[in-house]
Amino acid sequence: MRRFRRTTLITVFCLAILGGLGLSRRITFEPSVWYLLFFALCSLLIKPKNITSLLLVIFLGLGLGLWRGSIYMEKLNVLKELSGQQVTIEATATSDSIYANASQLEFTAGHAHLLQGLSLQEGQSLQGKELVGGFKISGFGEPMIYRGDRLQISGKLYPTRGANQARIAYAQLRRTGLDNNWLNKLTRHFSAGMQSALPEPNASFGLGLLIGQRNGLPQDLTNQLIMVGLVHIVAVSGYNLTILVRAATKLKLRSKYQQLLISLGLISIFILMTGFSASIVRAAIISILGLWAWYFGRNIRPVLLIAFTAALTGLASPFYVWGDLGWYLSFLAFFGILIIAPVVAGRLFSRPPKFLSLVVLETLSAEVMTLPLIMMSFGQLSLIALLANVLIVPLVPFAMLLAAIAGLAGAWLTPFAGWLAWPANLLLTYMLDIVHLFAAIPSIFLHRSISMAGMLYFYGMVLLVVLAIRQHSKTRNAEVVDIKRA
Repeated sequence: MRRFRRTTLITVFCLAILGGLGLSRRITFEPSVWYLLFFALCSLLIKPKNITSLLLVIFLGLGLGLWRGSIYMEKLNVLKELSGQQVTIEATATSDSIYANASQLEFTAGHAHLLQGLSLQEGQSLQGKELVGGFKISGFGEPMIYRGDRLQISGKLYPTRGANQARIAYAQLRRTGLDNNWLNKLTRHFSAGMQSALPEPNASFGLGLLIGQRNGLPQDLTNQLIMVGLVHIVAVSGYNLTILVRAATKLKLRSKYQQLLISLGLISIFILMTGFSASIVRAAIISILGLWAWYFGRNIRPVLLIAFTAALTGLASPFYVWGDLGWYLSFLAFFGILIIAPVVAGRLFSRPPKFLSLVVLETLSAEVMTLPLIMMSFGQLSLIALLANVLIVPLVPFAMLLAAIAGLAGAWLTPFAGWLAWPANLLLTYMLDIVHLFAAIPSIFLHRSISMAGMLYFYGMVLLVVLAIRQHSKTRNAEVVDIKRA
């Protein structure tokens, strides 16, 4: 009877959890705690990792996903009952506000509680109910809203899908608590320093590269970045975090322990500065697991790393699995970086590629993996995206370093800010000139879409090709070992 590796069983368990979370949207099934304990106990007691163990972990994963999903479905029903009603909620701002349509302040909020609202079905008050998920808010009443402020928000609530679960537009805003977090104040002080050290739009572009703050980017520049396929570099993503961790591990220190501490410190500071965004938390989990494996000399299979992080974040918030496009795009990018890029590098290079070559290869792999989903969801195709990423993305680590120096100089070394910010201004100007030049090329941005069947066919073919190459590599390595033994 065939036996499975422990890592294979864990990977299947994580994938089963994701399947259970997805099914919980359509299937009403709430497994009892005894059900989960029974399958967990059986999975631990059976020592041979055979087909029986595989079936047990599948049932356990499905049950855990259905149980967690059913809890959130009950909470989601509260938002559906409030659809179209005038409500008053109290929530915490999770981003700094910007001025949007009709001069409204627009921001995102979370940790909400209902202060006033009735159930449409039963006509009963739902006052005091916790409202799960994120909210996109736009309205009037305050000159500015900062991340961490506590607010009372009144307006009509409408459920949405995606990263935010509901929206309130033309709301009346009243601040009930000020943000006193020192780190948020430090972030705002650094942003002000960047604005004083660099001209626009370089300052806003530098903030986007460093901490994903793109509120100040002009709309025409944002549109150009979308046209050339580079908008991802000014969004908070795992790429920024990967650059920091790689830089820390390359430092020539006395021990790996010191490199580990510096890497973990950079991850912590970056997460705090960017406000625990979902994409950064996902990247942080993968980075920490990768650092753990590197420190103890272990190898973690990339598929297990991706499946474990996806299951963990999905259990934390099933909304990701149910319709957060950014969640799917981030894991497709991870698949490209962690699985596709090493396979291609193994075929193209006889030895590990250098840093810049690796960055280009990983960028192209991530672009190829995310393109089908983008085309299916938005019907957009940039013909210049691959070339633009090859020319711009390798410069991002240097731009981040120089922009950080400019921001620090503008905040604390004002008399010397002009001189210290000059290299950053030069590099950022060059990058933006490339964006302007490519965006001006006619017919580079097409409105082309593919069906879901076409998208799934593409990903299926990619998976088959990767499996075939890996199997070929294993066979070739086995033949080499046999020849050496002979």
